[in-house]
Amino acid sequence: MKRRSFIKKSAVLASAPFITSGLFARSKSEKSMRAKLFNLNYAPHFGMFKHNAGEDLLDQLQFMYDHGFRSMEDNGMKGRSVDMQKKIAKKMARLDMDMGVFVAHKIYWREPNLTSGDKALQDEFVANVKDSVEVAKRVNATWMTVVPGYVDLRKEEAYQTANVVEALRRASKVLEPHGLVMVLEPLNWWANHAGQFLREIPQAYEICRAVDSPSCKILFDIYHQQISEGNLIPNIDKAWKEIAYFQIGDNPGRKEPTTGEINYLNVFKHVHEKGFKGIMGMEHGNSKPGKSGEMAVIDAYRTVDNF
Repeated sequence: MKRRSFIKKSAVLASAPFITSGLFARSKSEKSMRAKLFNLNYAPHFGMFKHNAGEDLLDQLQFMYDHGFRSMEDNGMKGRSVDMQKKIAKKMARLDMDMGVFVAHKIYWREPNLTSGDKALQDEFVANVKDSVEVAKRVNATWMTVVPGYVDLRKEEAYQTANVVEALRRASKVLEPHGLVMVLEPLNWWANHAGQFLREIPQAYEICRAVDSPSCKILFDIYHQQISEGNLIPNIDKAWKEIAYFQIGDNPGRKEPTTGEINYLNVFKHVHEKGFKGIMGMEHGNSKPGKSGEMAVIDAYRTVDNF
């Protein structure tokens, strides 16, 4: 055997253990990453893991991905600069992550807008939704949160409902050509949002049926509904055809699952068995501070996703 061939063959043989070891390590790493994926598509928000990931939003996205999350939601996305929106979208596309909800419009927390039937306020709402179409396209979003606003104490509820339906029909016509969906979020009166018109799932269901558009659906926030009406699983079943999105928070406290009274293992198992493929937004705080508190959030989701 020629000396050059002998040296080349020896080098290949000598490196074989390292090549094999590298392949094994990569295979083990890929298997570990697969094991980290969840049964449901949970979506953290910016700031939830900032102590571990740092303040940079793109680093936070990477941290979410590395810990098994494949979606992210950001209520404040519309208020971010166009440049930042594009950077977030590019990073999420590279990681093959889905964008969850952002808030589509100005919310009236203390005075009526859509319930009033005032045309100027209705026009403002529709204009806000039109603006949100461009944001949704930029960040590859499908869903946007809509809150109909404060009650109008000068009108019976049926008249308020009719006014809200009219506004939502107009907004649906804006969204339908783009395949976008506004999700209506009922909010509880007793802990967070006293006086908001939309409070309960049956009420949201009635409105969505009246609007009758694929672009107007329900955001079922499990935290809010536990406070407002309970009866979570039966209401999920009754409103199922109109539910497009879920949000999460335990009660009391609005922190991660396992910190309150809601049996999230049962709720998530039920939603999974019904075949839900959408996003479950993690719209809650962390019960414990710092890095360990952030890891406790991930551990909690591992616990309630174990079915």
